[in-house]
Amino acid sequence: MERSNRKLRVIELFAGVGGFRLGLEKANRNLFEICWANQWEPSRKTQDAFDCYVRNFDEGIHSNEDISKVADDVFEEMAPDLVVGGFPCQDYSVARSLSGEQGIQGKKGVLFWEIERVLKNAHPKYVLLENVDRLLKSPSKQRGRDFAVMLETFNKLDYNLEWRVINAAEYGHAQRRRRVFIFAYKKNILFDREQSHFEMKDIIFQKGFFAKAFPVKEKPYLDRLSDVEELPSDRVDISDNYSFNFHTSGIMRDGKFQTAHTEPLPVKPTPLKDILLDEKEVDEKYYLSKEDEKKFEYLRGAKKVERTSATGHKYFFSEGGMSPTDALDLPGRTMLTSEGSKNRSTHIVEVNGRKRFLTPIECERLNGFDDNWTAGMTDRMRYFCMGNALVVNLITTMGKRIEEIETEVDSEVVQLELL
Repeated sequence: MERSNRKLRVIELFAGVGGFRLGLEKANRNLFEICWANQWEPSRKTQDAFDCYVRNFDEGIHSNEDISKVADDVFEEMAPDLVVGGFPCQDYSVARSLSGEQGIQGKKGVLFWEIERVLKNAHPKYVLLENVDRLLKSPSKQRGRDFAVMLETFNKLDYNLEWRVINAAEYGHAQRRRRVFIFAYKKNILFDREQSHFEMKDIIFQKGFFAKAFPVKEKPYLDRLSDVEELPSDRVDISDNYSFNFHTSGIMRDGKFQTAHTEPLPVKPTPLKDILLDEKEVDEKYYLSKEDEKKFEYLRGAKKVERTSATGHKYFFSEGGMSPTDALDLPGRTMLTSEGSKNRSTHIVEVNGRKRFLTPIECERLNGFDDNWTAGMTDRMRYFCMGNALVVNLITTMGKRIEEIETEVDSEVVQLELL
């Protein structure tokens, strides 16, 4: 059936250069209406990412202010159906306030608490978030604590959720970029009621939000499937005492969760050579000098270097070798914010016997952005913004999955109207 003319109102938090928005608009521009977006970089006088966002998007309110200073009623008035955002992996420990009257307090400056505040005031049906995959294991001395705090936070806010670590290259894209995505949905909406009929394991492997969008093999890797576990109901208790080995996929329903190490069904990735510019379009400044080539031979080579600690202790720093150039027949490695600088993680390609950096346009292509999306800022900032960005096409796939869910809602409404 055809969709109704209803739109999904979207708030985009920590918007960067607009990867979430671009992905959703590529999925269905007529469905997703980004009504408010916030991007603010506290440590910089220039707001390059925000300026890039404004250049590329006209509609909706563009907010360039500290998210913690945005009033609660702004989120309430926006009345979003969907909240999206990529946020940093921080310390999510919590403590009870001294007076006991203010409930639980988290560390100041932790952006996840701003997400919590938005959800408390806006009550969206859906939430789609992205983070680095180490979130599932942090902190190192209490593995899984931070993610467990997040899960119980969503539970207290009346959401159930799924999570999945996705490597973009394993689903056909040009970059081996692993990120954890979280899709939360209000308890008792139609999607939640439908999912409640399935076992948690079936949702992880076949029936869930991620399983239908990003298919996986029927059995977990090395039989890594947990039993159904129950979270402590007190976030302070979780923060102080709880740890758990969360796997790459999982579901949390009413404070209980199950997690598994899923394996993707193989999809041929896009090789690096397919996103490269024609060499006639590459400026000479991106090619390595002989001095640069020697520098990278050292940086990417195996090494064992004696160092001295701040206390005077001598030790050896060891590092394994890597290929002197990136294979053109494979997808690119994970792009970092230091891309384009003289360090080990920078991509180096060799074409027609000459070695060079990736250009900013090629880095945009690695993440699925349109060519020259970040034009207007320095090359250094273009590389930095792409190192912070997500793979747009993954969001497009998720946007189409949300559209499927909404189409089912429309279908049920029509059936009720016909009764």
